[in-house]
Amino acid sequence: MRVIVCGAGQVGSTIAKHLASEKVDVTVIDSDPAQAQRVDESYDVQGIVGHASHPEVLERAGAANADMLIAVTRFDEVNMVACEVAFSLFKVKRRIARVRHEGYLNPGIATLFGNDRLAIDVVISPEYEVAHGIARRLAAPGAFDSTMLAHSAVQLLGVHCNVANSPAIGRRVADLSSLAPGAMLTPLAIIRSGAGFIPNAEDRIELGDGLYALVDPRRARDLIAMLGHNERVARRVLIVGAGNVGLNLARHLALTSPSVSMRIVEASRPRAEYVSRLLGEAAIVLHGDALDRDMLIEANAGAADAVVTVTNDDETNIFSAVLAKREGSKRAIALVTKTTYEPLLEPLNIDVVVNPNAITISTLLRQLRPRSVAGVYALREDLGEIIDAVAQPGSPLVAAPLRDVQKPEGMLIGAVVRDRQMIALTDDLQIEPGDRVVAIVNSAAHAASEVLLAGDKSNEIRDFEA
Repeated sequence: MRVIVCGAGQVGSTIAKHLASEKVDVTVIDSDPAQAQRVDESYDVQGIVGHASHPEVLERAGAANADMLIAVTRFDEVNMVACEVAFSLFKVKRRIARVRHEGYLNPGIATLFGNDRLAIDVVISPEYEVAHGIARRLAAPGAFDSTMLAHSAVQLLGVHCNVANSPAIGRRVADLSSLAPGAMLTPLAIIRSGAGFIPNAEDRIELGDGLYALVDPRRARDLIAMLGHNERVARRVLIVGAGNVGLNLARHLALTSPSVSMRIVEASRPRAEYVSRLLGEAAIVLHGDALDRDMLIEANAGAADAVVTVTNDDETNIFSAVLAKREGSKRAIALVTKTTYEPLLEPLNIDVVVNPNAITISTLLRQLRPRSVAGVYALREDLGEIIDAVAQPGSPLVAAPLRDVQKPEGMLIGAVVRDRQMIALTDDLQIEPGDRVVAIVNSAAHAASEVLLAGDKSNEIRDFEA
């Protein structure tokens, strides 16, 4: 597969690095020579200097032979025009554009995009996706990660095992399901001492581990409680940063959780005034510096059930979260882009760290996976990703009972959903065409897992609704 990535910023570089690790032929275009050179030298990709929407630049990048174009520059209009040029002049099969301005994302003008209009197959809005990712974490207190899969019949939770008297500490992975009978609990991965791995049945949970598991959403609280957490759902939320992420988060909470009391701290007065007008009575917007203790006191950080720091600066997000916790905020969620900071954050008592690039990658990976894959959720690089797939007729997955299915090393099936209900994973289980299968797959197992999932294309089943 050949992919052109337009934009070598944080999002574009992360996409290029991820695709290159999967042996995809990647060319990255950026108007900044230093950025183009950086990706060219840092990853196994080709960097080209030029404006991504110019036909001659796309031609030089190999658009005539490209299978996909991903336009993620800082400018919506450049991204949209790049997709249009790629389709009209070079017939690039798949075009994805990053669009940030809320005017373009209004559901009322969804007909703006499509081959007979603006030739964009998929529109991604990282800020919108990140805001919803944070909202999911707020709805699962005690978890550092959370998402729904397979028609929302399965919940993926990441929970810190940092409570010494938790009954799970010291127990074998194989025994965890007995601590929450009926929860359909499947442990998928463990993060220990900064490294992630897929455990076997004999591995034991240690104090300080981070555990990823699949569970019936109706029993999610049982898993969190089993690991020693009893945090309550936030009713008072302090948001630091009123940029696109902060604004989208506030709007989402106002719509889905109107009983939540919100305060927002924004360093730019014009932006604070603008967001205040947009949100009206849904939130109190304060102009000030969240690194100033007096500002945090005015924002009543000490009474907040959760503080969410989502400015455009990692350092501000980290330290304002730490200061808010010191003032008494019960939970801190910080947006941190630089992965090099990750080993430093645990001692700072930040409860949840959200990496916006991982969320964006999850959205894009779905476009690169086989048609049988309905959803993808990217985890850490050393863990790979969660795939949500539809079992296909003729697939090796449906040819034998689960005990006899030859799964590649690095792939673990964690849940099967039939008629929108999780069913017990037993050795005798016969997966049927149309079942939703949720599995963790590391990077080494991608190719083999796609073979396992592939079926008879003439009878392909697609069942991709949310």
